[in-house]
Amino acid sequence: MYFVRTAGERDLEKVRTLLVESFHATYDGLHGRARVDELITQLFSLAALKTRLVRKDAEFLVADNGHAIGGMGYAAMSQELTKTVTLHLLYVRPALQRQGIGRDLFAELETCFPDAEIMRLEVEPQNAAAIAFYSAHGFTEVGRNENGVPGQSGIPTLIFEKPLEGN
Repeated sequence: MYFVRTAGERDLEKVRTLLVESFHATYDGLHGRARVDELITQLFSLAALKTRLVRKDAEFLVADNGHAIGGMGYAAMSQELTKTVTLHLLYVRPALQRQGIGRDLFAELETCFPDAEIMRLEVEPQNAAAIAFYSAHGFTEVGRNENGVPGQSGIPTLIFEKPLEGN
């Protein structure tokens, strides 16, 4: 049984391991192992994860069974869009997917931002499992991001949004 809780600094190495495993399982077939390794190095260093962890207008969660981290989620208020929270990361260890861990992480993240009216995320167009998950949780496609600006991945994404109820 996994319980969702706020991540702490002591979780970051385990979270990084989960992200490396999940990223390779999800994206190696789409972009190749070398490109995925580059993205992991860029996005998931311990310093980058710690920066997310200490951000004041964000929530960094883990699903923990007391021995291992089975999933993680990270969302933050948008710097550009008013009353919008951006879901940046939601990953479950591949062997544990389809057991409700992602659903539980997502449900908790939805409640963490009382001033937000919209949740937004970007997803790889070929990631059918993620698109199905987000669609089943009320998201609709609203646009596309080519990610072509310097410093971005260059990998196009679909933009999805969901109104947040009661916020």
